Amino acid sequence: MRGFCIILQPLKTKHTVNQVYKVSLIDKMEKNEFRLYFIDAIRAWAILMMLQGHFVDGLLDNAYRVDSNVFYTVWKYFRGITAPVFFTVSGFIFTYLLIKGDAFGLSNPRVQKGIKRGLSLLFIGYLLRLNFFGLLKLQIYNSFYLVDVLHCIGLSLLGIIGLYLLTAKRSLYLFAATLISLSVFLFVFEPYYKQFTFNYLPSLLANYFTKSNGSVFTIFPWFGYAGIGAFISVIFNRFKTHRFLYPATISSFIALGLSLIFFSSDLFAFLSQKTGVEIFALIYFNNYLFIRLGDVLLVFAIFMLFRKFMTNPKMLQIGQSTLSIYVVHYVLLYGSFTGLGLYYFLHHTLPPSIVIPGALIFISLTTVLALRYEKNKAQIKAAIAKPSKLISQKARQGIHEESLRFLKAFAIKSKGTLLRLFRLVKN
Repeated sequence: MRGFCIILQPLKTKHTVNQVYKVSLIDKMEKNEFRLYFIDAIRAWAILMMLQGHFVDGLLDNAYRVDSNVFYTVWKYFRGITAPVFFTVSGFIFTYLLIKGDAFGLSNPRVQKGIKRGLSLLFIGYLLRLNFFGLLKLQIYNSFYLVDVLHCIGLSLLGIIGLYLLTAKRSLYLFAATLISLSVFLFVFEPYYKQFTFNYLPSLLANYFTKSNGSVFTIFPWFGYAGIGAFISVIFNRFKTHRFLYPATISSFIALGLSLIFFSSDLFAFLSQKTGVEIFALIYFNNYLFIRLGDVLLVFAIFMLFRKFMTNPKMLQIGQSTLSIYVVHYVLLYGSFTGLGLYYFLHHTLPPSIVIPGALIFISLTTVLALRYEKNKAQIKAAIAKPSKLISQKARQGIHEESLRFLKAFAIKSKGTLLRLFRLVKN
């Protein structure tokens, strides 16, 4: 018993608790060999890249946005990788969980959860663009109807579910083929459909298809990245027990990624010259979709290559809390609900000497607040639900009492009317 107590005592120290937690996490990883922890690591990297990208892009003075500056050019290129990675990894993890079980179609419980998730992302996306000052004036500003990354990811998840219900019951290979075919189609024909303004649609719907009104993202072509992520997850699920899964995937992603980055434009120029098809020339002059896809494949390959080092609990926690981090960053930077954020006060006014340390502080503050929320999410929801429930009960009670008074008055009036009617008939 004495020895047992000696063993337990060190667990009270914070350092030892962290060590035990890490050992426990690694033990769980070894037991759950099909858990893709590198995906959480990619999500963590992508959300942190998004935080610094939005902060720097929103607050850096225009005088320092010079393409001849090598540091700015490198930063600008890597900032452009963030959104494609985010869409791809979202499609990957969602579809990997969707097809994980044995159930297919509507009998799959992940379908209902996925629909709920997609709709919740749409709701949060619109909620973050709501301005309470405008509501006080009984007015909804035009910015409320603009489409952002949450709207597109939510709609992409719903689109993946739709394709899954149409094809997966027949064959997962048909599901995968549909995903990759539709994604490539969206990438190839993007120069055509991006010109449409969709003026015949209400702005609420048109903003999902055109940037002419100010939308940051549109469902096409960005669904293509989510679809490619979903396609990759189907392949991963099919060969998850294969001993050469990672070596084959890493080497093929590196080869294909480098080819897309350095040779895809030349390929479309060659096809344009040989076939005379206009679409190939249009892609050649603005080949950002396929080049960014190459960047995404390289990011996946790098994280898979170093997957054994992706065991830091805090990093995995960040990767699993991306929605909360996004919401907190949106409120602090863009001033959701009030319009009074850093963007409002410091838009394009700061030099790099302030922006760079400011970005580090912003990333730290946003991450800490989001993780604190995740840690106390149950208590916060309970605290919010309690007064809401009380208000709801009071409202129902008030409505019930008012209804009883109305029914009582109606009954008395009806009784009087019937008595007069019977007297009239008797007479």
